[in-house]
Amino acid sequence: MSIGISTEHAELATTLRKWAASLDATEQIRAAEADPGAGFEPIWSAAREMGLIGIGIPEADGGAGGAVLDVAVALEACAHEMLPGPLLGTSVAALVLGDLPEVAAALAGGEMSVGIGLVASLSVSAKTLSGRVDVVWDAPSVTHLLLGAEDDRWFLVPASTVEVTPATGPDLTRRFGTVTLADVPLAEVVPAPGLSAALLRRTAVTLAAAEASGVARWCLQTAVEYAGVREQFGARIGSFQAIKQLCAGMLETAEAVTAAAWDAASVAFGDDAQWAFAVDVAGVIAFDGAVRVAQDCIQVLGGIGFTFEHDAHFQLRRAASLRALLGDSDAFATSLAAAAADGVRRSVRVDFAGEDAAVRGRVRPQVLELAELGDEAQRRALVDTGLFMPHWPAPYGLAASPLEQLVIDQELQAAGVTREDLKIGAWAVPTILAHGTDAQREQFVRPTLLGDIVWCQLFSEPGAGSDLASLRTRAVKVDGGWRLSGQKVWTSLAQDADWAICLARTNPDAPQHKGISYFLLDMGSDGIDVRPLREMTGDALFNEVFLEEVFVPDAMVVGEVDNGWRLARTTLANERVAMAGSKLDLSVERAIGLAGELGGARLARVGHAVALSTVCGLLATRTTLRSLAGKGPGAESSVAKLLTVRNRQDASELVVELLGDRVVLGGELAEKAVHEMLLTRCLSIAGGTTQILRNLAAERILGLPR
Repeated sequence: MSIGISTEHAELATTLRKWAASLDATEQIRAAEADPGAGFEPIWSAAREMGLIGIGIPEADGGAGGAVLDVAVALEACAHEMLPGPLLGTSVAALVLGDLPEVAAALAGGEMSVGIGLVASLSVSAKTLSGRVDVVWDAPSVTHLLLGAEDDRWFLVPASTVEVTPATGPDLTRRFGTVTLADVPLAEVVPAPGLSAALLRRTAVTLAAAEASGVARWCLQTAVEYAGVREQFGARIGSFQAIKQLCAGMLETAEAVTAAAWDAASVAFGDDAQWAFAVDVAGVIAFDGAVRVAQDCIQVLGGIGFTFEHDAHFQLRRAASLRALLGDSDAFATSLAAAAADGVRRSVRVDFAGEDAAVRGRVRPQVLELAELGDEAQRRALVDTGLFMPHWPAPYGLAASPLEQLVIDQELQAAGVTREDLKIGAWAVPTILAHGTDAQREQFVRPTLLGDIVWCQLFSEPGAGSDLASLRTRAVKVDGGWRLSGQKVWTSLAQDADWAICLARTNPDAPQHKGISYFLLDMGSDGIDVRPLREMTGDALFNEVFLEEVFVPDAMVVGEVDNGWRLARTTLANERVAMAGSKLDLSVERAIGLAGELGGARLARVGHAVALSTVCGLLATRTTLRSLAGKGPGAESSVAKLLTVRNRQDASELVVELLGDRVVLGGELAEKAVHEMLLTRCLSIAGGTTQILRNLAAERILGLPR
């Protein structure tokens, strides 16, 4: 998935990728390899005709009047096809100089291109501008240069008034240079009032992150396509687990890069603290991520990827150059940690374009009434009104659309009303709603909502964890029902549960994924033995459950006999939608609390943790926005679980490391930190191991062969 979520952005990205691909850009890049002054004029001329620079320029000045996010979508698409020339620098200039009408009009009309020097190093006198800027983007080929003086004043300087020493760097799609000014009269330059080095760099990072996303997307696509056709040892290499794991890792990184780039562009030129925070996250994630995905792409390609004739090295060169130009991730991470220590968190706001007004008018009076009730009455009122689980169908919910769900969440939060976590009940009840009988729905749904029924899940077995279809618990038909025998393990809440959802094999002769049925099991039944399992934390959250000839009536079979595997994977068509909160992971918040004692590399490590935790929330937010746009889930929802596991495990280890030798002395903070570090070890195992989930992502999302 690209940066853009809306249909309009998807169409823009598709159109520009097709257009850019038609230009045979890499042929021009190769032809200009030895030319330090190459401007790639044919490509740049086509870009001007396409109106690329005008996307973010106001309509009054001849532009399209688009938002920064529109510009980011365009840059991502062009980077995907490795479009050469001064597009990035000129796009940055168009955003920061858009309030200068004559400049904006010249940019929109294609009469001006701009190279930028991010370091303000010139001297300004009463009448002239002098000095040298060591690194200026696109200096050999543009009409103007955006340069800064040491007092943080900025000027648009005609290229004809300066001396340019061109250079060919690692990125063969662009040219850079050193610029020298010898008493250029101020009368010949255009001041850029209000522009600062910080604003220029922030804008540059925002748009460069979009390019990094384009690079990552191309590399992922290229690697997956190659893995799907290249054969070794008599099989396509995409069927090898090592390649699947590598490609799934690329998917995780690419999605993180895209989410960070999207967020920086979405909040650009808005709330200053929020934009600065988003830019730091992008700086931590995007450039390292693009480099890593480009490297992994070459690894998948093998020898062909190491040749100059393959295009993969162009992507690696650009990614590495973006990182060199804009700063290493540790610098961004240090800034991010400082902002987080000051209390800044990323809080994404949704613009409902007025469509929420009618929903609020209907919901708010109900919410205000139940906010006045006591806990027990309030929960009952939430159930009665359908507000407890509004995405569930009536009469238990409201069959609420994604927009309605978000508005309800906001109204409940504003009124201070919280809803209890149904835990396993939130998995059990949707299956009963979708596949159960009327009698089952009557017996279980409302009592679960009211908290009268607590559920556990009897799925995993000692020999059937990630490979759940190999379960051995058997169900034998008897008069009026079934007798279940077997052993379940890793069952949370079993010691407290009233009922369980249970998978058992009803047809031992059927293929592995068939012959399994879905039962509702009364945990008070004879023949059930629950034995707590003490985990490495010292707690006993999980249990072994032994079933010996446990009777389950026919009325407690959900759906058709032998068809339970399909039911086990059921979700309601209208799934729960929620916005990610602004609070970071528990361990990340603890690390931030320790940040005041840190410096140097350790502070940067806290910033890296903040960035990853923020990106996990952004992935969830993008999934929600995709639902609002009427689209099915993208890769974000699958990637979010994998990245969230890594985030929680890494962050919990970080806190213990930051405590240093103090951790061995105990105390509340140390004990909590160690407990979290040990507890999070289960996350890459529970619900399917990370390795299995990566295989599934490689097959189901990327389409690699089984």
